[in-house]
Amino acid sequence: MNNNKQLKNLIESMLFVADGPLSIKAMQTTLEDDVALSGKQLQAIISELQQDYAERGIHLVEVASGYRFQAANEHSEQIALLWKERAPRYSRAMLETLSLIAYRQPITRGEIEDIRGVSVSSYIIKTLQERNWVKVVGHKEVPGRPALLATTDEFLDYFSLKSLSELPELMPVSEINLDSEQVEELVEA
Repeated sequence: MNNNKQLKNLIESMLFVADGPLSIKAMQTTLEDDVALSGKQLQAIISELQQDYAERGIHLVEVASGYRFQAANEHSEQIALLWKERAPRYSRAMLETLSLIAYRQPITRGEIEDIRGVSVSSYIIKTLQERNWVKVVGHKEVPGRPALLATTDEFLDYFSLKSLSELPELMPVSEINLDSEQVEELVEA
């Protein structure tokens, strides 16, 4: 590379055409034949790119598995109109199961069932694993050795999170204000 401008343009191009987030290590490996870049140098270039895109409709964001370009959140409703198909709708049971895995991982299916008070469909666990949002990370040392479930980096990437610490805080049950209709709906469910 002749200069920093060319290097910055190359990194921008790599991030733009990548089919998923690119880590610093992946970028260094890709560029190692042409130029030796330290993590600090690459991070400085990425910071410049983030500043360049800060006021645009596209942002360079860091997620769990690296960096990627994504549309600004304020434009999501209009952008969604580009696709005729609707975004997948997830059942309440699936979202509850995913939430329990995310907040209480590693967790077994039995523990999820105890918390929810109903059995967890095999379809739900299978769907979450097929989306690569959840994986088996081990087995609990109890009779039957049930699988321990945890979230993946793809889960974090999908929800634009760098780590689980960025999940929103859970609201204490005592602070939830439900009217009588909402309480009846919960009791019936």
